[in-house]
Amino acid sequence: MALPCKVKAQEVKTPPSSVGVAASGVNGAASPPVKRKRPIAEDRLEPLFQTESISSLLNHNEDALRRGDVSAGYYVSEQAFGNLMPSLKPLRDRLANHGFSFELTYKGEGMGNMSGGLSKGMDYTHEVRIAMLFDLGKLTKWKPLDGWFLHGIVMNREGRQVGWDHVGERNVLLTEVWSIHGPAAARLADLYVEKSFLDKRININLGRIALTHTYSTSVLLCTFMTMCSAPMAIREPAGWSVYPKTSWGGTFRIRPTRDLILRTGVYRIGPKAVDNTGWAWGSEPYTGIQTPVELTWEPFFGERKLPGHYKIGYGHDTSPYADMIGIVPPAFAGSVQKHKEKPRDTFYIETDQMVYRSHGQHQMAGGYVLAGFIHNTPSNSTFSNEFYFGASLLGIIPGRPFDRFGVMYSYYQLSPRTTYGQQLRQWAGMSMGAYVNAPQTHSAILEAYYGIPIVPGLVVTPEFEYMMRPGETSVIPNAVLAGLKVISAL
Repeated sequence: MALPCKVKAQEVKTPPSSVGVAASGVNGAASPPVKRKRPIAEDRLEPLFQTESISSLLNHNEDALRRGDVSAGYYVSEQAFGNLMPSLKPLRDRLANHGFSFELTYKGEGMGNMSGGLSKGMDYTHEVRIAMLFDLGKLTKWKPLDGWFLHGIVMNREGRQVGWDHVGERNVLLTEVWSIHGPAAARLADLYVEKSFLDKRININLGRIALTHTYSTSVLLCTFMTMCSAPMAIREPAGWSVYPKTSWGGTFRIRPTRDLILRTGVYRIGPKAVDNTGWAWGSEPYTGIQTPVELTWEPFFGERKLPGHYKIGYGHDTSPYADMIGIVPPAFAGSVQKHKEKPRDTFYIETDQMVYRSHGQHQMAGGYVLAGFIHNTPSNSTFSNEFYFGASLLGIIPGRPFDRFGVMYSYYQLSPRTTYGQQLRQWAGMSMGAYVNAPQTHSAILEAYYGIPIVPGLVVTPEFEYMMRPGETSVIPNAVLAGLKVISAL
């Protein structure tokens, strides 16, 4: 689901996997790759200093993977390898040589509730997306614009959310594509310019950017329905502008040493519920500023140089957020006081580590274990905490070397102020809130998938989910869901 790390041609001699493409032909025959920037892939970075941090204690030798920048293409997920219409490659190449590249993808998700929840039933949702890249230097033939790229994404999203209709879950999304923002006929997502400076040692993005395509994300997370494009505790707060919603701002990215990546930025933040199309720039309200920062350590372990990504991140949203306690019943008004509106902070730690290598040297050629923890300001955040752990394993069935199996357990804790406010209203005989049938505390999901690359450009993925405590209470029975995800690149 992501571009492989951009290594030299002689370093990659493997056919594509279900979530990464090596520099090879459809039948696995090696061919010299054409190094060309993809529409939604980050440019590789050169280190400011040709040294390592604590990785020097693990591996004293230079290696091809490190020089290839293992993080390149890792933060923005690609959904399929190859193309269903290879006959268009000459046209794509001609357009790219003149400064325009594009990717047209379809993603369809059907998920049905088999037992438990509110009712049996199935919902379908899809996304049709075109991602475009304009090489402004090639297009204009103007030397000052050499190295400047314009990224743009326009998409159509339609369908319904199975969690809302059949499970009774309104806080955690059980499918990816529907997203927090619901359907949109033609939504404008990312639209930003990118430029690298000092021989690709500094990279900046400026424009309308989805933060969850940049922070607290990875291709591994995006193989899971409930985790893409970032964990739910990151996606839910308005300050993180979850894809496809974007915010005005910019990101600054550097590699201080060969094994460290630092990214930070400043973004203008507004409410999520306003403007579902992404086009109404003039009428967009804003409430504050988000200042995220993320540091990633990228070590290699062992003789096979198994890559890992160890991230620590923090974001401060200056927007004023209300106390999650909600309406305080008159009977308790004298003894219970609402907290004043205040900013929101988010802290997260996320890790993934390859545990075996298979079929190549790129970053997705093997099996990973992964885990993470997210903490938001408890008094004014829907989710005060979330943690997850799981595995994403390549080629575990003999004869199917490029299939990928994933399993993930995730736990969601709601704000204790939400629980307290609902208890007060319950004691007072008042409504606890829309779709709330008891004081809400926590829920958990077990998700598993099996990704099968059918042909270049088409991946079919059976999905399974077990939703524990739908609605974050014990009133609704645990739900068993099954479905299918289809991803194609046209």
